[in-house]
Amino acid sequence: MAGGSRVLAVLGPTNTGKTHYAIERMLGHRTGIMGFPLRLLAREVYDKIVAIRGPSVVALVTGEERIVPPRAKYWICTVEAMPPGMGCDFLAIDEIQLCADPERGHVFTERLLKSRGTNETLFLGADTMRGPIAALVPGVEFLRRERMSELVYGGSKKISRMPPRTAIVGFSVDNVYAIAELLKRQKGGAAVVMGALSPRTRNAQVALYQNGEVDYLVATDAIGMGLNLDIDHVAFSATAKFDGRRMRPLMPAELAQIAGRAGRGMSHGSFGVTGDARPLDDHVAEAIMEHRFEPLKKLNWRSSDLQFGTVEALIRSLESIPEDEVLMRAREADDLGALKFLSRDSGIISRTTNPQSVRLLWDVCRIPDFRGISHGEHAALIGGIFEYLHGGGVVPDDWLARQIKRIDRTDGDIDTLSKRLAFIRTWTYVSQRKNWLHDESHWRGVTRAVEDRLSDALHERLTQRFVDRRTSVLLRRLKQKEALLAEVNDKGEVTVEGEFVGRLDGFRFTPDKSAQGAEAKTLKSASLQALAPQFHLRADRFYNAPDTEIDFTEQGGLMWGDAAVGKLVAGADPMNPKVEVFVDDAAGADVAQKVERRLQHFISRKVQALFEPLINLQKDEDLTGLARGFAFRLVESLGLLPRHTVMQEVKELDQDARGALRKHGIRFGQFTIFMPLLLKPAPTRLRLVLWSLANGVQEFPEAPPPGLVTVPAAKDAPKGYDTMSGYREAGERMIRIDMLERLADMLRAEDSRGGFEAKADMLSITGMTLEQFADLMQGLGYRAEKGERAKVKATAEAAKEPAAEISSDTAADAPAETPAETPVEAPIESPTETPTTPPAEVPAETPTEAPAEAPVEGAADTAAEAPAEMEVFYTFAWGGRGRQGGNRGARRSDAYGQDGQERRSGKPRGAGGNARSGQAGSSGERTAGKPGGRPGGKPGGKKAGRPQQQGGKTYSARPPKKEKQIDPDNPFAAALMGLKQGD
Repeated sequence: MAGGSRVLAVLGPTNTGKTHYAIERMLGHRTGIMGFPLRLLAREVYDKIVAIRGPSVVALVTGEERIVPPRAKYWICTVEAMPPGMGCDFLAIDEIQLCADPERGHVFTERLLKSRGTNETLFLGADTMRGPIAALVPGVEFLRRERMSELVYGGSKKISRMPPRTAIVGFSVDNVYAIAELLKRQKGGAAVVMGALSPRTRNAQVALYQNGEVDYLVATDAIGMGLNLDIDHVAFSATAKFDGRRMRPLMPAELAQIAGRAGRGMSHGSFGVTGDARPLDDHVAEAIMEHRFEPLKKLNWRSSDLQFGTVEALIRSLESIPEDEVLMRAREADDLGALKFLSRDSGIISRTTNPQSVRLLWDVCRIPDFRGISHGEHAALIGGIFEYLHGGGVVPDDWLARQIKRIDRTDGDIDTLSKRLAFIRTWTYVSQRKNWLHDESHWRGVTRAVEDRLSDALHERLTQRFVDRRTSVLLRRLKQKEALLAEVNDKGEVTVEGEFVGRLDGFRFTPDKSAQGAEAKTLKSASLQALAPQFHLRADRFYNAPDTEIDFTEQGGLMWGDAAVGKLVAGADPMNPKVEVFVDDAAGADVAQKVERRLQHFISRKVQALFEPLINLQKDEDLTGLARGFAFRLVESLGLLPRHTVMQEVKELDQDARGALRKHGIRFGQFTIFMPLLLKPAPTRLRLVLWSLANGVQEFPEAPPPGLVTVPAAKDAPKGYDTMSGYREAGERMIRIDMLERLADMLRAEDSRGGFEAKADMLSITGMTLEQFADLMQGLGYRAEKGERAKVKATAEAAKEPAAEISSDTAADAPAETPAETPVEAPIESPTETPTTPPAEVPAETPTEAPAEAPVEGAADTAAEAPAEMEVFYTFAWGGRGRQGGNRGARRSDAYGQDGQERRSGKPRGAGGNARSGQAGSSGERTAGKPGGRPGGKPGGKKAGRPQQQGGKTYSARPPKKEKQIDPDNPFAAALMGLKQGD
């Protein structure tokens, strides 16, 4: 055993400053070397010394990394990679208690026995090594260091209750990942540290934890090997591990090595268990807290006096038995297993014919099995490398390039990237060996670059999978009780401290739906706290917004741009709805009241603007008596009244009342009493909403598209929908109220009893085909009889003169157009008596087309040559019934006009009584002298055998009624007065 220098064993529990003490001692010497158990720990110490002395004098040598500046004075290495025989002034070995490790213990024991500094040697480790060191190292001195802080046992806790700055330890990759996933959901995430990570990935993950981006660390027992982190609590998720051969419980000293990571410097720490781990026994917990452990009695050993004559001799020397009773032969390591496997390969054995080739084979077998696939695959790989190197050769560049190219990919998940990192470590190790490659420095750079790319990609995947930066940041700021900064962009996306947390729709916050469970609660709590100022700013902006930025939907919603800010609810009356605001409770009562006032102002002004005629009618103090009551009914029905529902009230209105109502734009139509201004699209849309609210409709019907005369009937719509939408249902379609009144004017001039055909004007104003018009007429109470006849094809010359004559006659006999204001209702069949007159007594005028029977000159020959083309026609006659009450609202005898005035049958049915000078005053007179009253023998509007009415006499079943005064506002008042005086 070597001697000649001061040998000091610095022993004690964790957090005693042993490593720091060794660094200070080394920097006090001209040269020095330190060996560490992990590549990660070596890199950490290397960075510290570089920060003190600079990179030009510090070297880093591990199995996969080699940074050696020309003037290197201080060497930081893994224990396995320590260069032998360097002769440095100072030498230190950290975690010397690993001499008892079943897998790597023999390497540490070798350094304990043979590695020395020329001036000073330090062995750093647990106090359990005192006995073996004293027995094996002559003249050793001992220095006991006490822990600088207390370590207490905290028992068992759920992961959800773990305090911040906690490290949770697992002993398998699956266990580590599962814990990290859980912490992400409940605590915002965790950093992950495992021994298999590259230093670059490990440092990036540790930075997440050390910088406070996450408050939790999930690690394997690798953190027990001297990694210095700011940990307050260590929790074991298991107390047993797989040691490569079997599952075994961790010894108290092993638990203490890991638990001791809690509490740094003078800060106290704690440890405990979590998950499925059983609470520690009392004596185990006390031993850890008091640092009392059973001393080590045996150290693993493997001979370093190797025989390279043959492969068999090498194996025998590796399996030799130690002579000292403190030492015991180590179990078969991976390098010895690989050597034995290759020794059975005759091709390999045939090449090991001298000590040099045997030594080369041994060096190749010492390539670590980073991939961990199988012993056979690893042996096959190193066997191929040995064949390339045998006889002074090198590993071919093209072959190595292919191996690296397959690995140099950054796609895939965490497991895929971890495997690629393990594979590249093999080639990184190969590139560090001297004389194995043509250009070692080139391949070191290549493998290092690939490892860095894979490390960065792995760190990114680990962070994506196990860290929710958003929740982590919000939790940390909430604990610090600092004001959170929230920002809302023009799309309503809310970010708090730069992290997306959800959307602000008006004054309601919707958290990001990807958040679940505890994460969602944290997200909403932090977001609403941060949004408090935003709510007030938004409320001020909304209160001052113009009405053009606010609108209502057809379902009663209230919108500010694209954001829903409230809805309409029923008020005391249909014209005065109330509002219900959509404001989060967190916004406060002031914001809610401000939004409510603004919306109430908006809807009140909207009603006043769109229903101005109706409001003026409601406020007219000059209306009295029946007129005022009728105005109330019209306001209550939002400006539209089916006439059959107020027939009696209409009859009771005198001309003065009617005139007063007409001044407000009210039209007394045949089917509907309405205000034409309220039929426009905007009032109609609002009227449907107000009507739906007042009637408690669950799903509000939508307004028909603007500009259409007829629309399909809404079969599932609530009763009264057609009237409120400004239409009347008739058959399969609904026709707009004002256009229906125009159609009624045309129908009044037709022989509705004897039958008539649709005119082109009728089809034109309705925009219907003949078949659709027939369905409409049936919906209005008419019968439609379908017929077919030969279509007449007249020559242009033959058709011109009759057409001109017919047009002239028609113009002479056509009744004066009834103004749209005073259309005449088509009477319906009385339920108590059969009417003696048809709905319209005015006979059909001379048709504009020549009768089908009329011979056309020159047409006979054509008819003989080709069959006649047929056309479909409909004949309409009053059927005495209609939908929605039909014309029952017009229930009256023919003696009454559209305004309920008594009509004299000797006067024309049109509004202008004296418009046709020289013509008879009644339809009976106009048809007298004509057989049957119409061309073709059709009845002239009177039943056969019934005497024609003459003069101004009227036959009625009603008792005599007091004659009403003629309305002076009626545009036909003068004509009516003249007729009255003529009587």
